[in-house]
Amino acid sequence: MTEDVVIPASELTERFSRSSGPGGQGVNTTDSRVELSFDVAASAALPQWLRDRALQRLAGRLVGGVLTITASEHRNQLANRAAARERLAVVLRDAVAAPARSRRPTRPSRAAKERRITDKKRRAQTKRLRRGDLD
Repeated sequence: MTEDVVIPASELTERFSRSSGPGGQGVNTTDSRVELSFDVAASAALPQWLRDRALQRLAGRLVGGVLTITASEHRNQLANRAAARERLAVVLRDAVAAPARSRRPTRPSRAAKERRITDKKRRAQTKRLRRGDLD
């Protein structure tokens, strides 16, 4: 998942079912659709602080603490298994990423304020000249 955290295959659960879409006659007989489940709440691979962050950020996607990823875009099971694992890694990497640093408020400098006022006056003068009013 990340450089520091690796999820062992024993913590992943895969279910296979028939996929919709192209595949001809074989689509009715092969179980190419993959549902990959990972129990975030009970995982021993994640440290407690990462687990808490993941549970909080993935709250809308979890059902009983379990994250489920479905892949059925490929016609064979092996490719769908790889796609599901890749998607799981991306979702978890985003969930446990460090929060973005908050913006430190700053104020414009005096020179910036003066440039802004000068530009506004120049623009107003241009518009005044277009109207034909000479004040």
